[in-house]
Amino acid sequence: MVRELKTLSFWRAVLAELFGTAMFVFIGILAMIGNGNSSYPDQEVKVALAFGLAALSLCQSLYNISGAHLNPAVTLGMVVSCQVSVCRAVWYMLAQILGGVLASGVVLGVRPAAVESLGLNKLNGVSPGQAFGIEFLLTLQLVLCFLATTDKKRTDVFGSAPFAVGLSVGLGHLAGISYTGCGINPARSFGPALVTVAFENHWVFWAGPMCGGVVAALLYDFVLCPRGYDFAGRLKVWCHGVESLYGEPEPLLEGAGGEPSEKQ
Repeated sequence: MVRELKTLSFWRAVLAELFGTAMFVFIGILAMIGNGNSSYPDQEVKVALAFGLAALSLCQSLYNISGAHLNPAVTLGMVVSCQVSVCRAVWYMLAQILGGVLASGVVLGVRPAAVESLGLNKLNGVSPGQAFGIEFLLTLQLVLCFLATTDKKRTDVFGSAPFAVGLSVGLGHLAGISYTGCGINPARSFGPALVTVAFENHWVFWAGPMCGGVVAALLYDFVLCPRGYDFAGRLKVWCHGVESLYGEPEPLLEGAGGEPSEKQ
């Protein structure tokens, strides 16, 4: 775990998650607040397209650097699926949350004076329990799509994984935006809530997506596409990263532990 923190690629990945999440939230919120006719169906399509296309573009750009999670629920699902270490997941989530807050602050600064909204997720005609169910199921389908389309063991995936993830994000917004504003990403929900200091029913936008991410990983790994890792292998990934299974340690930073930066 300590060795992973000493690698340059690790910190590049953390920076990619911060930048990617910030751009994702920035684009999505701008689309939400940029139309005064927010009660019309065309606004929902516009916002769904904005979030979906942003996810597609950023996943295509950043996948080779960090895996392009851009969402704490996706990162948690990847931990449960034993595809990232616990240490990496914690840093990814911190970066994603910071990215969401920074993006919300930037939108607050650049929005027109006449616009008061900041794309805050709110319940619309549903109870907190119903909202939890909506966020849970919509995030489940997103994380399941992410796990299935980025599964390196599959040989039958011929399309674009970022395209599929972008469609999944857009689909979630088309289905849920009328009821909860469609969070499905705690970093996206937390940013506007913190900047506007509005946390009513905010727990829904953490509990629903995070539970959905966990269930999606368990469903994919143990029911739909069982993996071969034993408990010892899973523990090794959680502690040292997936590279520990294949004997491919990352080069260390210069001077870290007295080792050179090249692979031995």
